[in-house]
Amino acid sequence: MKAFVLAAGIGTRLRPLTTDVPKTMVPILGKPALYYTFLHLLKYGFNSACVNVHYRSEVITNYFKNNKLGIDLKFSHEQKLLGTAGAIKKNESFFDETFVVMSGDGLTDINLKKALEFHRQKKSIATIVLKKIDLRFEYGIAVTDKTGQIKSFVEKPYWGDVFNDEVNTGIYIFEPRIFDFIPKDKFFDFSKDLFPLLMQKREKIYGYCMDEYWTDIGNIFEYKKGIFDVLDGKVKIDLDIDKNSGDKYISSSAKIDKTAKIQGPCYIGDKVVIKAGANIKPYSVISSNVKIGENSLIEKAVIWEAAKIGENVKLINTIVGSNILITNQITLFDSIIMEEKTVIA
Repeated sequence: MKAFVLAAGIGTRLRPLTTDVPKTMVPILGKPALYYTFLHLLKYGFNSACVNVHYRSEVITNYFKNNKLGIDLKFSHEQKLLGTAGAIKKNESFFDETFVVMSGDGLTDINLKKALEFHRQKKSIATIVLKKIDLRFEYGIAVTDKTGQIKSFVEKPYWGDVFNDEVNTGIYIFEPRIFDFIPKDKFFDFSKDLFPLLMQKREKIYGYCMDEYWTDIGNIFEYKKGIFDVLDGKVKIDLDIDKNSGDKYISSSAKIDKTAKIQGPCYIGDKVVIKAGANIKPYSVISSNVKIGENSLIEKAVIWEAAKIGENVKLINTIVGSNILITNQITLFDSIIMEEKTVIA
């Protein structure tokens, strides 16, 4: 089976995290979000995926060029963005049977087998995977009838337009006939262009409401929420790390001084060094090759790889980018430090 993965977005709402990396490559407990998307597809028998890339595309292609995941990857470079539907139209020849579209910046453990069964049972040309959530205004919303057929759809509505709690997750199931409705070499969007056209043509579109976990890590709040939900076990993903006990995910290659305090849930990656007296409090994420100095306090902080944290530093509810040096005696609350090789003094 084949899938299309959307990974061309610029990630404006995630800045400054996406200043140097595309949003699909923002790390979640040691691996990019996109990595978990590929793992999830493999779990349900998808052995081939086409991935559209645009912003900082080399970051994605370089990371996966020696791909050993077991999934064949084809990268579709877009010099000019074609929109979600335009992106798959460009790769029409890649698909010859029912296929799935997923967003590379989504975090989910959806049962794709059940979604595909629903799609085939309804004999739908297009199935939109929906999720009931409380925060609705940043996502497209859909109204379905009792059979699941979509009757109306509004993309990212204002509060005055909100009339339902089932939102578009950015996960779709299509039949190849869908390409008959998408123009070639033109910007064309699923929600704004394709779905209204299908309803106008009286084609049946169905909404499948998933029960499993899903979040879009497209903004800072959802990014941190997704990470904390993984630590809490709310989403089932495979973490490539030893789990020492309970809710502490600690690599066997980490070097932790015996006087350091570690409280879960937390994540400590490969070759992390934690010095004497350091206090790692709940919801701390310390990526590979990070060094934590003596008597430093880390709490609800997400530290990307190869950062160096000095002595007597306090990082609370803060995100620290890769390769950043934070010198001794620094306290940071509710901060985001992203500029590479920055020295905070």
